[in-house]
Amino acid sequence: MSSHLLSVDSLSRDYVEHLMQLAGRMEPFAQRRKVTRVLEGAVLGNLFFEASTRTRISFHAAFSRLGGSVCDTTGFTFSSMAKGESLYDTSRVMGGYVDAVVLRHPDQGAVAEFAEATRVPVINGGDGPGEHPSQALLDLYTIEKEFTRLGKRLEGAHLLLTGDLKHGRTVHSLIKLLSLFDPLRITLVSPPGLEMPRHLIDLVTSRGHRVEQRESLANDFGDLDVIYTTRIQKERFTDEMSETFAGISQDFIVDRAFLDQRCSPTTIVMHPLPRDSRPGANDLNVDLNGDPRLAIFRQADNGIPMRMAIFANLLQVEDYIERDAQDVRWFVPPTFGVDDRTL
Repeated sequence: MSSHLLSVDSLSRDYVEHLMQLAGRMEPFAQRRKVTRVLEGAVLGNLFFEASTRTRISFHAAFSRLGGSVCDTTGFTFSSMAKGESLYDTSRVMGGYVDAVVLRHPDQGAVAEFAEATRVPVINGGDGPGEHPSQALLDLYTIEKEFTRLGKRLEGAHLLLTGDLKHGRTVHSLIKLLSLFDPLRITLVSPPGLEMPRHLIDLVTSRGHRVEQRESLANDFGDLDVIYTTRIQKERFTDEMSETFAGISQDFIVDRAFLDQRCSPTTIVMHPLPRDSRPGANDLNVDLNGDPRLAIFRQADNGIPMRMAIFANLLQVEDYIERDAQDVRWFVPPTFGVDDRTL
């Protein structure tokens, strides 16, 4: 057990497998079948200094479903950092107010700096183009659940990571997390200039995994088990990159035609969200909506049990989860979205 969750680098395979099992125990509470109050009286500081919807609310909901309360702040404009307050001062003060902190910050390394000044658990909710460890954990949890449903195993699986692999902190954390497990085949496809950082490729290959880089999706992927695609993060481009980047061609678009013509009927499609659904955005195509291979909404749902598991572990209440469990008293729909009916 660690006092913080800052990077996948600090995680062992045994610890990850423990969190996966713990997340499974959280499912009845995440699915609104049971209620637990093990964190009643505890307060979370949810500090998001970069735009977020899913991650911020997911952490908020996860802490609340364990019985805790949440204090939110969003953006620099309404924080004391706009007045010049340092990360150290903010961290030290927040440690006196709350029992745990989730921090998202636009600068890589800022969350680790924040954690050095406090003794309460700190979770990295995304630090610029650096990492997003809780997203990687829920992604792995999703892969395991989807594989169980399809009768597959993670060992020897073929995964495609595509999109903005240079700035995508979700894929940075995910590829490191996957490297802890038995040998996999990982294919990387990105537009020119947005390739996966070399040090991450070297790390994964050094651990016995097969990593292949391709220039486009214009290939046969009949043995592909997972597609993990990400949006192009133009907000992280330098001025020079913005001037030279011409956009994405069809060679990099994941849509129904690509799945039907080049992939397996059991290939699952993942995306960390948000997905840019505007016409011409060239993100993951909306023509896959309603297709059972599209796992992005089940993936988002899985953020609740995994983040509940993280909180329960860091705050050392995992042995008490089921002791005071009660049935919920409000109406809960049998499924959370119309797409769930296709499974």
